[in-house]
Amino acid sequence: MQLVARRGLLKLEGEKEQVDTSREVLNKLLEIVRSTGRLDLEDVEQAIVDAKSDAGEETTQVIDVFLKGIFIKPKTEGQAKYIEAIKKNDLVFCIGPAGTGKTYLAVAMALSFLKSGRIRRIVLARPAVEAGEKLGYLPGDIKAKVNPYLRPLYDAIADMMDVGHVKKYLESDIIEILPLAYMRGRTLNDSFIILDEAQNCTVKQMKTFLTRLGMRSRVVVTGDITQVDLPAGEMSGLIDVQERLMNIQNISFVYLTKSDIVRHKLVQDIVDAYEM
Repeated sequence: MQLVARRGLLKLEGEKEQVDTSREVLNKLLEIVRSTGRLDLEDVEQAIVDAKSDAGEETTQVIDVFLKGIFIKPKTEGQAKYIEAIKKNDLVFCIGPAGTGKTYLAVAMALSFLKSGRIRRIVLARPAVEAGEKLGYLPGDIKAKVNPYLRPLYDAIADMMDVGHVKKYLESDIIEILPLAYMRGRTLNDSFIILDEAQNCTVKQMKTFLTRLGMRSRVVVTGDITQVDLPAGEMSGLIDVQERLMNIQNISFVYLTKSDIVRHKLVQDIVDAYEM
């Protein structure tokens, strides 16, 4: 009798959890419709993934950004480890395939640190491999020259801040664009520094970048070592640095995999196809 009663209780608890998850999905979809006036299949799929993540074990706390009324949180266990690594270490390397949130979560953490007053500015860097770092051939000032290479970082920031704030922060250098070719001699204090697409840094460039780290600063280096665009025979600084710095205290290496991909569901299929 007791066994039957226990089974009945477990069944009710399971049904209640399903109802709670469904309610969370519907509430999330209503928020999207009210804020954007539209609803895509991708929104529905992401809402379901988020609800299932919430119903399971908690991965980590929400990243305190919400500058546009949104909360940022990791979607996978790998992403949760990435966030925790940034919180606990001054230098973090995140290596993984496209779509795993390497850049997006780094930007979210940078804005969180800025909002809490832990840093005074955000510095964005990315190698301009296609131009051979000879940015003088491109029109405009230095920001205009490197803008195409930093577009993914801008897009992530735009998701979390309104355009007015982004423009204001750029004009006041609270958000600073600093190409690798112009980093020599700089010391970056009180900063959250993000180096994106680091697989396209040479060993020398990586050393130059890492030695810019100043007091009370955090550095996050992201990249995909399967997509190196350097000339044949040129060692990637991101590949080289793993052996050099792997066992140094306060430096963390986080490796994301295709199971951490959170873009369109086809991205994981594409990654799988290129691994065959």
